[in-house]
Amino acid sequence: MKRILSIVFVSVLSLFSQLNWGVYDAYANGKDEGQFLTNIRQLTNQGKSAGEGYFSQDGKYLIFQSEREPENPFYQIYMMNIESGETHRVSPGTGKTTCSFFRANSDEVLFSSTHLDLEAKAKQHAEFAFRSLGKKRRFTWDYDENYDIFSSKRDRLGLKRLTDAYGYDAEGAYSPDGAKIVFCSLRNAYPIEALSPEDQKRMQTNTAYFGEIYIMNADGTDQKRLTNWRGYDGGPFFSPDGTQIIWRHFNEDGMLADIYTMKLDGTDIHRLTDFNSMSWAPYYHPSGKYVIFHSNKYGFANCELFIVDVHGEKEPVRVTCNEIFDGLPVFSPDGQRLVWTSGRTSTGESQLFMADWNHEAALEALRASQLRLSYQPSQSFSFPESTNQIMSEKGVVRPFSSEINVSDLKAEVQYLASDKLEGRMTGSKGTQMAANYIVEYFKEIGLKPSGNNGTYFQEFPFISGVKILHDKNCLQITKKGNEDVELKFEVNKDFIPLGFTTNGEAEGQVVFAGYGLSVPGNEGKLYDSYAGLDVKDKIVVALHYVPEKVDMKRRMELNRYAGLRYKAMLARERGAKALLVIVGPNSPGPGELLQISSDVTYADSGIIVASITNKIADVLFANSGKSLGSIQSGLDVEDSKVAGCFELPWVRVKVSTAIEQIREKDHNVLGLLPPIEGAEKTEYVMIGAHYDHIGHGGVDSLARKGEEGQIHNGADDNASGVSTVMELAASLAEERKKNPQLFRRGIIFGLWSGEELGCLGSSYFAEHPTVQLKDITAYLNYDMVGRLKDNNLTVEGLGSSSIWTKMFEKCNLTFKFNLRLLQDPYQPTDITSLYPKGIPVIHFFTGVHEDYNRPTDDSETLNYEGMLRIAEFSKSMVIDLLGSSERPDYIKVAQSDEQSLKKSTRRAYWGTIPDFTVEGIEGVKLSSVKGGGPADKAGIKDGDIIIEIAGQKIKNVYDYNYAIDTLGFGKSIEVAVLRNGKHEVMTIVPEARK
Repeated sequence: MKRILSIVFVSVLSLFSQLNWGVYDAYANGKDEGQFLTNIRQLTNQGKSAGEGYFSQDGKYLIFQSEREPENPFYQIYMMNIESGETHRVSPGTGKTTCSFFRANSDEVLFSSTHLDLEAKAKQHAEFAFRSLGKKRRFTWDYDENYDIFSSKRDRLGLKRLTDAYGYDAEGAYSPDGAKIVFCSLRNAYPIEALSPEDQKRMQTNTAYFGEIYIMNADGTDQKRLTNWRGYDGGPFFSPDGTQIIWRHFNEDGMLADIYTMKLDGTDIHRLTDFNSMSWAPYYHPSGKYVIFHSNKYGFANCELFIVDVHGEKEPVRVTCNEIFDGLPVFSPDGQRLVWTSGRTSTGESQLFMADWNHEAALEALRASQLRLSYQPSQSFSFPESTNQIMSEKGVVRPFSSEINVSDLKAEVQYLASDKLEGRMTGSKGTQMAANYIVEYFKEIGLKPSGNNGTYFQEFPFISGVKILHDKNCLQITKKGNEDVELKFEVNKDFIPLGFTTNGEAEGQVVFAGYGLSVPGNEGKLYDSYAGLDVKDKIVVALHYVPEKVDMKRRMELNRYAGLRYKAMLARERGAKALLVIVGPNSPGPGELLQISSDVTYADSGIIVASITNKIADVLFANSGKSLGSIQSGLDVEDSKVAGCFELPWVRVKVSTAIEQIREKDHNVLGLLPPIEGAEKTEYVMIGAHYDHIGHGGVDSLARKGEEGQIHNGADDNASGVSTVMELAASLAEERKKNPQLFRRGIIFGLWSGEELGCLGSSYFAEHPTVQLKDITAYLNYDMVGRLKDNNLTVEGLGSSSIWTKMFEKCNLTFKFNLRLLQDPYQPTDITSLYPKGIPVIHFFTGVHEDYNRPTDDSETLNYEGMLRIAEFSKSMVIDLLGSSERPDYIKVAQSDEQSLKKSTRRAYWGTIPDFTVEGIEGVKLSSVKGGGPADKAGIKDGDIIIEIAGQKIKNVYDYNYAIDTLGFGKSIEVAVLRNGKHEVMTIVPEARK
């Protein structure tokens, strides 16, 4: 049969009983096979056996193989009218035949046959003679070298030979449009004399080992080999849309098989199962959503049917439940019936069975199935020796070399930045796939696990969001007077709890605390909103942000203390019961509610915190004799004559907040090359990059009009960094084998998730290290290294150690980059997590570009030759770090005021990204202008150099940020730019930053 193997069942039955012991409930669907199959009936009865049936395009006919010819003991091909039951033979009748299939939009069929073999009839007679002695052959399949593929009309006329290579050609299937045929061939094993002595022996014991997948036109022309993988590749079929081929691959000893898919050119190979058994005969459901196959997971001779999702994300789900052979399943074209070969007959011989199929039950069962744990691969699985291929969670198979090279870099980025990973958002299936891809790579190149519990993974928790428990949130104001008046307000409309509120209820008098700030310092710098104000057991109302009209220097001083968490802490420490935050009339978004999820950590602040609207503020201030607008105006210029903090009389607030944190988990991936045995100290150099990105965009997206919601593949950010680390890992692992004396220190390779949400993964490692942090001597980070242009490479963090400048001077003599060396180790990437722990750091970066955080950051946009040079350059530095007798010194750098001015503290939004890598110009060159933003509407373009804003000269990015921040929003501002050397002036109307 097409999917039966040359394996002696009895001799290995005990082995598989051990391999599969205890699995009987792991893949069960929780019900019997009636969950999926109803109205089961036997289709064939004639002859010794029948099997491997396939539907015609209209679903009215089956073509199958059967032993029923009185003068031939071997299979022949027959066609059955399912409605009438009429059956006739299609094949010639002589020799052996197998593997038939209908051609779409035609009355042609194909099958494989040996009828041209001159010894065909003699072999028939010999088989009859063998059986007449009462003997029975072991259960094997015959890879007769005389099998060729033929086509004919359904009435047996027009027989045409399609293949004529010496060696087994069979297991053929037409494409959905009838234009192509995919098949298995052993032709590469002939002549046997040309094989190595080892393979000649293998040919005698495991002939199927040499099976490979081929494709050809329907007329037999243009035959091409698609696989080149040690072990049997066979049983191929096309996907319903004709873009993929599915097949099963056996490991080298023929003991284990799993299901794979690939494109029609043999690329983009994906693994769907990792089942530690023989899994074969895969066939797509017409919906394209899942695949059915059979496996001996429950005992070597007990084949059962299973389904698996089309991407192989979940564990397969068991369909049949009989301790007999159920296999070779095929769906009808409408997906409502299933035909398969089964031994559930009275004689125990195999025949064709049909049942009605429950598609909805299949989808539900797959949704409920657990994720496949691909980091527990089949025990005897071998990767191709010729190409050293790697697997991911979805089975992506990729050729790699131990040398750093462009083809490897490109292949890695193409997978990591493919649509199937859906932008690798933290905690998503895309990051899971990426992590498993990296793990399989680390395993194959020989890295030791450096994660938790002997694995490569370090799990870290994170809160992906919060949800409001609506019925438990309320805000009520009691207005005191002759008669108390109670006013109730609506959550999400008038107020909203913030993501770091504590859950609970508070009631009390109300005090206004201005901007709610407390800034230490001498006269002129000191700022204390709570001076002389008693807030114990009261409800505090405070303005968001900092005073709006202060100069840039003062704003930076205040901004360091302006975070809402810090304001909440100040109120709590002074005894307040709750903090209500209002966006004042002079600030961006006056009176608007803040976003509940504006804080990526969501840790409980220990006090009730909510955002309120003008509607509530007006009620609170109504009896104070003061206007919030006039009070804020005085506070904005730090007017000492304005009393900015006071009780709000005649009102009392009762507020309760209740939120539920949405907790998720993701993983860092950590691999280790240990130092050589006998090393004086156990020390490491750490090399890392983040592998997450921003999914479909969201608040950090710079998607232009028409790009919103598309997958942001993040090829440069940061598949480029990940692939660079992977290549370094493979190269350094090989280097350690050749020159172990160079490895006085070991290497930890860290691939982080959660960077885009605030360096969550690397921060977790810094707080929960899997090795002692004191043993990490240096950390090299790669984030966006795929756009090398004009030979300009930026390296950040040199101020963290005195060793870096000297090392770059030495190593760059060979590589000759135009280096831009920046001292500041406080950068918006993962070095910021490790540097404060006493670890010298550097970060490689090729600059921001117009595709940054857009769906257009795809694999074809990268400079792979540049990535190769960066990898080789940094490898030379790593070798020096590994072998040096001196440990890099650590220099503590104070965080600058400019660095502390975060994007979240700015008031106005322009929709521009400066190019931070450009030097030697006066002004600020723009890397990107967001479509539909204020700058885009003003006519400002990518590459423009901003030289003047509102008459103020702009010489650098700090001038630029100062102007944006101080000029505010909502008013027209003249902007002068240089565009291709020409001076141009345009008018922008900035918007309030949300």
